Amino acid sequence: MDYISFIPQAYFFFGLVGLLLCFLAAAAAGNTEIHRHYKTGQPLRYAGKLSHAPIRIPKSGKDASREMRGVWMATVSNIDFHKHKRQDSFQKEYLEAASNLAGHNFNAVVFQIRATNDAFYRSALNPWSRYLTGREGEGIPGFDPLDFMLREAHKRSLEFHAWLNPYRIVNSTPLRKPDYLKTLAPGNFARKRPELVLEIPLHNGTYQLILNPGEAEVTAFLLDTVREIVVNYDVDAIHFDDYFYPYHPIGNIDRKTYDRYNSAGLPLGEWRRNNVNTLIEKVHALLNAHNRENRKLVKFGISPFGIWANRANHPQGSLTAGKQSYYVQFADSRRWVKERWVDYIVPQLYWEFDHEVAAYAALLDWRAGVVRHTKVNLYIGQSASRLGSAGAWKNCNELADQQRYNSKRRAVKGTILFSYSSIFFPRNKYMYLGIKKILARYRQHKAAVPKRRTRQVLKES
Repeated sequence: MDYISFIPQAYFFFGLVGLLLCFLAAAAAGNTEIHRHYKTGQPLRYAGKLSHAPIRIPKSGKDASREMRGVWMATVSNIDFHKHKRQDSFQKEYLEAASNLAGHNFNAVVFQIRATNDAFYRSALNPWSRYLTGREGEGIPGFDPLDFMLREAHKRSLEFHAWLNPYRIVNSTPLRKPDYLKTLAPGNFARKRPELVLEIPLHNGTYQLILNPGEAEVTAFLLDTVREIVVNYDVDAIHFDDYFYPYHPIGNIDRKTYDRYNSAGLPLGEWRRNNVNTLIEKVHALLNAHNRENRKLVKFGISPFGIWANRANHPQGSLTAGKQSYYVQFADSRRWVKERWVDYIVPQLYWEFDHEVAAYAALLDWRAGVVRHTKVNLYIGQSASRLGSAGAWKNCNELADQQRYNSKRRAVKGTILFSYSSIFFPRNKYMYLGIKKILARYRQHKAAVPKRRTRQVLKES
């Protein structure tokens, strides 16, 4: 066909495409509505004070045959699970929880098995958790909690995601480092290697202790910890939460480590990000090797703080103006996705639609854009605990509306809710009514967990 005769046919073809796109856009608009404030009826702004454009939200959510429906069960401070000194009482509480989840068509439990450099499982590396029996290093005689929890979860078609906090030793203590380390079990890695622990002063006169991410021995210990779990237990995933470097500036607390190991001459912030990146990349490689050698499909997922970076501070950031994990925690969650070091990412979007500097719609869309073309599954971390809490949400429809908005984006493959006690033991009427809407939707049909979509990387790190 010559170029001249092709022109009218091309116009005809592109005209049809244009009409089709217009039709699809009109159909999509017909299924959405302006999202309005639950009290005033005023249109909600897409990005709070950063954008006055209205939010369009689907009139009804779409149900998928495959979507993540997970729940976090936090053991730190016994948020969602009590201390137990007897096997039967532990089993009774866990069986009730597993039955509640399966009975309401959840399909995954994300259980915190290592909250503070300790363990809810038999380990040669980490002592029994103080949140298990009340005393660190003391387990329940003759009983392996993780083995039991895995078997009972799988009986109920629940995936079990083993949730670890990699660096944390204690969030806040009035004790100085030497005194607090004495409270730990003698075999605790932090007590044995105090020179690898950072002591971080907090504003209220207390201290936070973490394993130093800049130390190669710390990274090696954490890799050994992950390896021990996947070799000994049939977990479906290794799951890290949002605690890397602390949530507040730490100054030059790790300057000696930086001066000793920064052979590449990186700026301090970049060096810290590289420390965390190294751990993430090596966990990814470890799990890929384990999966290849054992014909397994253990996934790796991380639940970072919701804001990576603000657009005003980074050209690739989101339309937000809040705390930035890229600069404060040195957690480069965008890179983890782009490099496909994770199988899934669960940003904690614990803000409402009308938040002034971290509006839900703008953050959700930014996160959906990050995973595009990566094959990393995007699940959204939503907080049931925010409903009705002091100074928090009084709109009982907030979570359900957020899930409706999620259905606009094909990239969103489900939700993980924080946390179990807020869902099944709501503390106020807003929490009760808000969760009731979510449970009513889930109860309509079951859903399978999305498949692991990332390719294995053959090179070792």
